[in-house]
Amino acid sequence: MSDSVLPDLTIGISGPSKRRLSHRLISLGLRLQGARTLYIRPGDKVDVSQLDGLVFSGGTHVHPERYSQQPEVKATYDPLRDATDWDLLAQAERLALPVLGICRGAQVINIYRGGSLCQNVTPLRVNTRHRPLLLPLQTVRVVQNSRLGGIMMCTNIGANRIHSQAIKQLGRHLRVVAVDNDQFVQAIENTEGQWLMGVQWHPEYLLYHPLHRRLFGCLVEAANARKKPVSAVS
Repeated sequence: MSDSVLPDLTIGISGPSKRRLSHRLISLGLRLQGARTLYIRPGDKVDVSQLDGLVFSGGTHVHPERYSQQPEVKATYDPLRDATDWDLLAQAERLALPVLGICRGAQVINIYRGGSLCQNVTPLRVNTRHRPLLLPLQTVRVVQNSRLGGIMMCTNIGANRIHSQAIKQLGRHLRVVAVDNDQFVQAIENTEGQWLMGVQWHPEYLLYHPLHRRLFGCLVEAANARKKPVSAVS
């Protein structure tokens, strides 16, 4: 007698050399959805074909040379991590692997697609105070007719805010699906091809909130949908 079962899923998490609390929380968010995780450090050589999805986590700024600019702010850069993320994104694109970018990860996706960043949003804020917010006290407006809108199931959500940079010029085959009250981009998603999304906030710190947990759940669902069921003979 044969039966169809879904194989185990492994989601890669790209991050800095030192694994931090946020990366452990991303792993928890994915494991709560039934996926295993693999942590990827800068310089790691990873065969992405052995993975079922990727998360690009937050962290240091992407070096502005990646989008044809020079540094305008004092910041810490990690060129090896930039290079590793570029390679992972190229493999994921070729394999149509589901991808979720968080904060820096969303920015990496946009730059990889040919977009750019505003290197310092602080002096540009008018309707929002620029301060770190781990609690979901930032209002984010979501495009209803979008993948993110389907995940969040509402047009206004609360989100946290840790970033000091934001997406400026949008990369190819991407669209903006959420903004804050100053119209800074808060989420992007693919317009064609693979399941790909980037959010500027940190859902891993909001795992107690069902809607933010759904971001990890929908990534796992996309990985499940991409991976064909295998037949088990008993």
